[in-house]
Amino acid sequence: MNLKKKTTLLIVALYGAMIIVLAFVSLVTFREFSISTAKEHVRSVAEVIRVSLTESMINGVIDKRDPFLKRLSEIEGLSQARVIRGPVVIQQFGSGLDRETSSDDIDQAVLTSGIPYFSMLEGDGPPVFRGTIPFIASDTGTPNCLQCHSVAKGQVLGVVTIHLSMGQLRTKALQTIGIMLAIIASFAMFFAFVLRRQISPVVRIAQGVQHVVARATDGDFSGKIDYRGNDEMGLISRDLNRLMQHLQSNLGSISHDISKLIRYEIEANCNLVTATTEMVETLLEVAQFKQAVEEDQTTQEIYLRISQLLTEKFGVSTFSIYEVLPGNNNIRAVVVDADPQKPIFWCDAAILRHADSCRAHRTGHLIDSFDNCYICTQFQYSDPASNLGHICIPIFHSGQVGTIIQIVAQRSEGPVYQFLLPFIRTYLRESSPTVEAKRLLDTLRESSIRDALTGLHNRRFLMDYEDTLVATTLRKKNNLSFLMMDLDHFKQVNDTHGHDVGDTLLKALAKTLRSQVRTSDIVVRYGGEEFLVILQENADFTGTKLAEKIRVAVEQTKIQFSGGVLQKTISIGIASFPADGDEFWDVVKAADLALYAAKKGGRNRWVCYDPKLADNHP
Repeated sequence: MNLKKKTTLLIVALYGAMIIVLAFVSLVTFREFSISTAKEHVRSVAEVIRVSLTESMINGVIDKRDPFLKRLSEIEGLSQARVIRGPVVIQQFGSGLDRETSSDDIDQAVLTSGIPYFSMLEGDGPPVFRGTIPFIASDTGTPNCLQCHSVAKGQVLGVVTIHLSMGQLRTKALQTIGIMLAIIASFAMFFAFVLRRQISPVVRIAQGVQHVVARATDGDFSGKIDYRGNDEMGLISRDLNRLMQHLQSNLGSISHDISKLIRYEIEANCNLVTATTEMVETLLEVAQFKQAVEEDQTTQEIYLRISQLLTEKFGVSTFSIYEVLPGNNNIRAVVVDADPQKPIFWCDAAILRHADSCRAHRTGHLIDSFDNCYICTQFQYSDPASNLGHICIPIFHSGQVGTIIQIVAQRSEGPVYQFLLPFIRTYLRESSPTVEAKRLLDTLRESSIRDALTGLHNRRFLMDYEDTLVATTLRKKNNLSFLMMDLDHFKQVNDTHGHDVGDTLLKALAKTLRSQVRTSDIVVRYGGEEFLVILQENADFTGTKLAEKIRVAVEQTKIQFSGGVLQKTISIGIASFPADGDEFWDVVKAADLALYAAKKGGRNRWVCYDPKLADNHP
């Protein structure tokens, strides 16, 4: 129910209640007034009868009283008048007329008590007011009662009973009340009309505010109140219109700027408040995500955090995160379906060796197979029968694609992820600088612990890894073999064929060493033509076995160069940890002493460390 109807009903209810109350009060008042007036009329008529009877008795015409009483009954409004003699009068003058002796219980009660009696008689006809008045003997006035009656003062001589018809009086009273109520009702209608006109602007403003606020709740701030009055209502409407215009302009501008920031296109009929709130909340969550990413230590931690974001925030369960390896045109799958250990699954493994075969890497564009199922030939489920689609999001580092996020889903879910895509890209875009910085740090760190010529780890890596290697070995109660080796007569190669051929020889040796050891073993270019291999020994793979294996492989290796073919040998010293020393570098020194012994012993051989070697070393 609107305000206008409520106001109208309230006015009608108030005036209706007022009219009912006035009608009730008027009826009660008129009734009391009528009864009071009737009492006075009865007393007056009774007094007239008493005086008339007294005069008739004095004048000796008391026997003529009956016509008088009959004529009284004929008076309009006086339906009955009868006189009843009391016992003292009957005793002195007899019973009198027949009508003067008939009485009812009320007459007898008044004769006995001397107290007047009044009552309203209700029946089928008009109401009648009855009054029974006692005639009390009195000595006042001339003539008086005691002049004719032999009674004491104060005795009841008789009673007069009068019936007054109240029908005409009641009719006039009702007419008067009706006229009064009609006047009041007319005034109430006029007042209600005037009041409605006065509150009409308030109702219009309230309805306008309700309409404008309802539209504003739905994100539409273009609503206005059409009221041009100069009163307070006009001031309210103008202020509210200015407020809506201000919100429409500024909130729209804010929403537009935020949408540009997160690259999200706002629909024309969307709720501006809801859309802006969601975008602001997204920016807040993105800022928190960016802070968390910046506090991660490694790129792998960041990739796992992105994986967690896709899974928990956006409900993506099947996806891949690829890292483009700089310089060698390779790609590495770092996370597949939230599992960092899972191998590549959704794309052809060829992209791992040839990064340019990946369309997202090659073009730097977003790849969406939900719109075109055959857009990428490397996606292994591009056949429509698989009912799968994918979106590949390239992330740029220093102007080149450094990371690729691949989302895989049922084709029916494609529109959902296309809608979420701007929000996902916002998170990825904010994390991109941190990923790039972490990767750069990893590259710098890797370059600081790798030999630039051979690609093997250098002595710096050995210094960094020393504590971890020793702690792991002691915890597992294992043994480590240290193989320190040196190419025989390497200086002659540099002197005879030049440093380029010497570098080629070192690269070939590094390749040979990598081919002879396990992935768990460590190969280090210790310095110059010296190399160090550290392996975890077991029954099938000991230091001496590996040393012989390496010696034979090097001896059989032929290195082609522009001046011919080179074939070199190698000398190897072997020491064991912790058997040959409690400290890491003591064992390295022991292996170096064994290498010296191998060279001294004729080269192209391996020698195990013996404590006596320390005594014989100059």
